[in-house]
Amino acid sequence: MKAFVVSEIGSNWEGNYPKAKKIIRECKKAGADAVKFQMWRAKDLYNESHPNWKQIKKAELTFQMAKKLKEHSDKEKIEFFCSAFYPEAVRYLSKLGVKKFKVASRTCKFIDPYSLEVLKEKNRSQKEIFVSMGMGGNKEKISKIFNKKKTTFCYCISEYPLQFNKIKWNDAIKYDGFSDHTMDILAPLLFTV
Repeated sequence: MKAFVVSEIGSNWEGNYPKAKKIIRECKKAGADAVKFQMWRAKDLYNESHPNWKQIKKAELTFQMAKKLKEHSDKEKIEFFCSAFYPEAVRYLSKLGVKKFKVASRTCKFIDPYSLEVLKEKNRSQKEIFVSMGMGGNKEKISKIFNKKKTTFCYCISEYPLQFNKIKWNDAIKYDGFSDHTMDILAPLLFTV
């Protein structure tokens, strides 16, 4: 079975469109099947007193920018999708034509203002769902929300970067997917063997 490889861009584009285009291009050249961004509103997740507030705010993915990045990804022939953190983002991305959604680890913990609403909106979207369980969370509750759609639960440890020796392979093989934060490609290769 062929692995579906997703390159996590997240907020690493730093709000810079030329940089985002370059990263997308490099991901395509590296052989990734898709690129994934994060669509959140800074004010929903962070306080303005956060020491990195300016960078966080700058890397916010607006609807207009998501459209531009989706168009560029289409041009590069690489799939574009997002972790969306608020219901309007899910609806917008659905209209934009994304094929998948990612559920972030923090959403699984129901610690963000719209976690439950976002999960329900993603369920209504009729899109394929990837769920990252890096921070834990209630897998049974999430499974019930997505009980009639294709859902891939991914093993993950929410550390950046993750040390390879912290991976618990006996736990990892219980999952359908692998969300990797190590600095190499060895861990996901071993997971697919």
